[in-house]
Amino acid sequence: MASVLTVILNWRTAEMTLRSATAALQAMQGIDGALVIVDNDSGDGSFERLTAEVAARGWDQGPHGVRVLQSGRNGGFGAGNNFGIRAGLPAGQRPDYVYLLNSDAFPEPGAIRALLAHLETHPATGFAGSHICGEDGAPHHTAFRFPSIAGEFEQAARLGPITRLLRGSVVAPPLPVASGRVDWLAGASLMMRHRVLDRIGLFDETFFLYFEETDLCLRAARAGFPTDYVLESRVAHVGSVSTGMKTWQRIPRFWLESRMYYYTKSHGRAYALAATAAHVAGGLIWRLRALVQRRPVLDPPHYLRDMTAHAMHWAMSGFRPVTKTAAAARRV
Repeated sequence: MASVLTVILNWRTAEMTLRSATAALQAMQGIDGALVIVDNDSGDGSFERLTAEVAARGWDQGPHGVRVLQSGRNGGFGAGNNFGIRAGLPAGQRPDYVYLLNSDAFPEPGAIRALLAHLETHPATGFAGSHICGEDGAPHHTAFRFPSIAGEFEQAARLGPITRLLRGSVVAPPLPVASGRVDWLAGASLMMRHRVLDRIGLFDETFFLYFEETDLCLRAARAGFPTDYVLESRVAHVGSVSTGMKTWQRIPRFWLESRMYYYTKSHGRAYALAATAAHVAGGLIWRLRALVQRRPVLDPPHYLRDMTAHAMHWAMSGFRPVTKTAAAARRV
């Protein structure tokens, strides 16, 4: 029987993490494997709270041997999940699959089994992810095309004729109506074949937050292991609890760093600058339309200015990504 290691990353969301773990354990019934909760150096008592609750609920003695581990540093999403993946199963065995679950995501009883069944019956597929919806049942957009210069322009312009012209490059196309191939999936509920991780490596820890799943799926695709969206696997997701993305008043530097690093790493320096120029050009088109039609701009304040300034700084600094030490110092 194939084994699954479920990894839940916590950062200052102990109560919600316990709720997520409860749902995950219910969904893991009948599946061989274990669950590990990684506290990403929350510093708010989360680790102690989670450890005590796991023991009090008897999860550490249960069939899935739940463990709570302390990463020791807040290195971001990728670094925290890598810590859990490297921990492996309780006795040190290597799992056949790794299942990543956000601390604010709650799988339905058959969600994990559906991902496992899909990967077992599609041996060429590297990763498989769930249909994500809000607690109100509204679908969340988590299935995407890989970012591109054309996709940046379309995304920022928000103009019907441009979208129709560049429909093959739209980064966030309509959600699939059936299970099947996509470019990449958000990591809120994502199962990965361990032998694929052996081949391509784990998350690139240079990314502090955002674009790390995009990079991982791109590396897998380039190695011949595509990603599938599995409609039968359903997971409720609150969203942005740890990151606060919904309330950003200004685009964070770590998002800009991750974006430029992704493009530079995957496509080169010239492409990274061209993608930024395309986004700014599209954004100016949208702002002109918003001015004429008296619409809200929608983006955070100084969004295009910050993106342009960051790209110029990135180019002048020789396209060097932010250091892990600096990234770890940023609390999100």
